[in-house]
Amino acid sequence: MILNAELTKRENEVAELLAWGAAKKEVADRLFISTRTVENTARNIYAKTGVQKATELCVWWFCKKCGVSPSLDPLKRAFYALVLLAVFIPRELTANGDLFRVGRRTAKTARTYRASRRKSEGLDITDFIKTTAI
Repeated sequence: MILNAELTKRENEVAELLAWGAAKKEVADRLFISTRTVENTARNIYAKTGVQKATELCVWWFCKKCGVSPSLDPLKRAFYALVLLAVFIPRELTANGDLFRVGRRTAKTARTYRASRRKSEGLDITDFIKTTAI
């Protein structure tokens, strides 16, 4: 990823819209150009910036506009990992190892009851199935 890549005015407009998640057709409609022109411009942007996907373009654009370094040094990575562990480990310990069910409703189970014919009454009714949710 080349953060100091210089883009033309049109390439900057297209890169910004793509970074915000617009589809190529939406970019073409907004800038009053053809979809093919947007595709060619995007190809040029990818070549100049050294990215290969739209998500990488998004990271490149926000890193460039906000002045954030795309690669964190190992000390910062370790710090963020420790913070995340400090958040998740107590929750894991209190949830009896079931982290993903905390705060979620469990699926309701359906029970099926079958009503039997009463032979004493002599009714000729087919079986009736009733499903209730618990």
